[in-house]
Amino acid sequence: QVQLVESGGGLVQAGGSLRLSCAASGIHFSLYSIYWYRQALGKQRELVASITDSYSVNYSDSVKGRFAISRENAKNTAYLQMNSLNAEDTAVYYCNATELVRNYWGQGTQVTVSS
Repeated sequence: QVQLVESGGGLVQAGGSLRLSCAASGIHFSLYSIYWYRQALGKQRELVASITDSYSVNYSDSVKGRFAISRENAKNTAYLQMNSLNAEDTAVYYCNATELVRNYWGQGTQVTVSS
């Protein structure tokens, strides 16, 4: 059974930092590209960051320079380090694992930034 479990969300003051984790099981993790999405209340889900199986990374303009995505294949885990958080970063954050036609989602973790 495939599972992606996000953790590390919570309430943080503006300017603070959080590190989200996405722990995978049931997949050959190293073959998958990992995507972090977020969805704020009343808004569409947006892609925040991605890291391929070959460690190529990309970021949305809204988080570039503040967020860092990484992965640790030995632990089947991906991370999203989030710095200089602001109120606009408040959302539910989801991780996604994709390999060709296989696509899996986690349940999400809430990040709330107080101003």
